[in-house]
Amino acid sequence: MAAAIETRALTRRFKRHLAVDAVSMTVPDKAVYGFLGRNGAGKTTTLKMLLGLIAPTSGQAMIDGIDVARDRLGAARRVGALLEAHGFYGNLSGRENLDLTRTLLGLPKTEIDRVLEVVEMTEHASRRVSDYSLGMRQRLGLARAMLGAPPVLILDEPTNGLDPDGIADMRRFLKALPERTGATVLLSSHLLGEIEQTATHVGILNEGRLVLEGALDRLKADLAPEIVFETDD
Repeated sequence: MAAAIETRALTRRFKRHLAVDAVSMTVPDKAVYGFLGRNGAGKTTTLKMLLGLIAPTSGQAMIDGIDVARDRLGAARRVGALLEAHGFYGNLSGRENLDLTRTLLGLPKTEIDRVLEVVEMTEHASRRVSDYSLGMRQRLGLARAMLGAPPVLILDEPTNGLDPDGIADMRRFLKALPERTGATVLLSSHLLGEIEQTATHVGILNEGRLVLEGALDRLKADLAPEIVFETDD
C-alpha cells in the first residue's frame, strides 16, 4: 500500500533535549492513523515537522511523496491541518471565516458549501464564531483544513476538551473521512480509547521514539497479551 506520509529517522533536538528521536513512520494511503503517546512524548513536534513549521535536526519527512524540506510549499499544498489554536475571528460567522481562507487559497466559493456539508455545519454557518461551542469550533477547524480537498489531513488532539457528545461526533467524522473524501488522516492523541475507536493504524511514541507501529486490528490480535499501554487517561 502506498504511503501518504513517511518519515525516515526524523529527529529534532532543542539544545540538550532530544524531543523526537529517529522516528521512521509510515502512514498508508486512506488510513486513519492514530499517533498515540502521553503528553510530552514528542507528538506535536513531529506533526510540526511534517507541516514544515519547524525544521528537523536530521532525517526526512515526506507528504504524499514530496520531501517537506526540499519543497515546503509543494508539500503544504497536499496537506490540511487542525492544530490546537484555531485562530478564528469571533466577530465573523463561520462562513466568513472560511471565506478568508478560501480567498487566500484562490478556491471557488463552492468549496465552502462542500466542507460545511462534510462536517455537518451548514445550518450554523451564518452564526458568529463567538457563539459556537468548542465542538462547533473544532468542526469549523476541520472544515477549514479540508478546503481545497488536500489528500492528507493532520489533526493534533482533535477531541481535546470536547464533551462526550462532541467526542462521539468527532470520532464519527474522522472514521468516515477516508471513505467520504478520499483523504488520509493522521490524528494525535494521548488517549488509547480514542485511538481504538477511531483509527485503522497506530503508531506509539514514547519519549520521542516510535516504539510500535502497524494496523490496529493486527496489533491487537498479535500483541495484546504482551503489551501494557500507559497513557495519561
